[in-house]
Amino acid sequence: MSEWAQKIRGGDLRALARAATSLENRDPAALALLREMVEARRTEAAPGHALIVGVTGPPGAGKSTLVDAMAAALRRQGKTIAIIAVDPTSSITGGAILGDRIRMTQHHGDDGVFVRSMATRGSTGGLARATADLVRLMDLAGRDYVIVETVGVGQAEVEIARLAQVTVVVLVPGMGDDVQAIKAGIMEIADIFAINKSDQPGADQVEREIQMMQGLAHGRHAAIVKTVATESKGISELLDLVARPHGLRILASNNPPALDHLGIAVNSLTEAESFYKSLGLQVTHHESIPTEKVNIAMLPAGDSRIELLEPTAPDSPISKFLEKRGPGLHHIALRVPDLHATITRLRESGARLLNEPREGAGGHLYVFIHPASTGGVLLELIQETSH
Repeated sequence: MSEWAQKIRGGDLRALARAATSLENRDPAALALLREMVEARRTEAAPGHALIVGVTGPPGAGKSTLVDAMAAALRRQGKTIAIIAVDPTSSITGGAILGDRIRMTQHHGDDGVFVRSMATRGSTGGLARATADLVRLMDLAGRDYVIVETVGVGQAEVEIARLAQVTVVVLVPGMGDDVQAIKAGIMEIADIFAINKSDQPGADQVEREIQMMQGLAHGRHAAIVKTVATESKGISELLDLVARPHGLRILASNNPPALDHLGIAVNSLTEAESFYKSLGLQVTHHESIPTEKVNIAMLPAGDSRIELLEPTAPDSPISKFLEKRGPGLHHIALRVPDLHATITRLRESGARLLNEPREGAGGHLYVFIHPASTGGVLLELIQETSH
């Protein structure tokens, strides 16, 4: 590996901070570094992956204080943490407060906690476009936990659910809404509801409202925990829940695969997006995948998505596909509960895999299956998360 990558793997915080800044600025050198580290992990079979935890909720819910308390508790367990805190960018000045470093000063000087504040820079969904790359970088740097704190959510700022393995929605009593959790987006993304400031009047009412709304919903229910982040109350219980649903999802191998998305190769994202917008579909996520040399745009369509793929280099697999077949359906992607167990079964059956499990859009693990084994279509299998 390059000296830069070796320093990051060796725990050099200056090298890690420089890489984070360069990635946020979309520096080609940093993108190449990320690609190098991803390939090194794949070839070296480096052990383990960070648990990616998303923390979101309305402004004033105490998300930063809660994240600070979670980090302190995890450090007592000997875990290393990266915190990526996203603040909104002003549409007028272009600036952002980036105040999370001020609220997390207790970790100053602790090499086991790396705090990175970043601005949305106009991106919607509660995250900046570079957030996924920063999460991947922190994972590759060997952190045990990567905690991503989003901007205060409304109904549309739910992109964290596609990035995190576990999503914590923070609510508090007395914030004005009769039923805060009635917002469809929040109800759908939560693995865990943390009722923070639960020492204040109305905490029990918030819990009853969440339970009522979940009673009207179908499928999996989120866990509920009461916390007082300023006093570290309920933090141990919250961390137990953070670890538990992650393990349960990985073990739920009896669930059948589900359609995740259709991958469509296009010459231009701009032109393709214009067509799909005319159908009423809206792009919710853009990302550049250095390992595949491709830009992507995600458009939710019902319970699945359409993924538009635009090549960024002549030797990109998408470039080769376009040269051979022209724009069109490139692959079908299925979510599976346990990717490694599925791969083992496929190999035993003689299926031809095109790659070992590696990280793609949003940090998800994936493999491709050759069309000769699937009846003529390129098939992508993705490690299932809760969403």
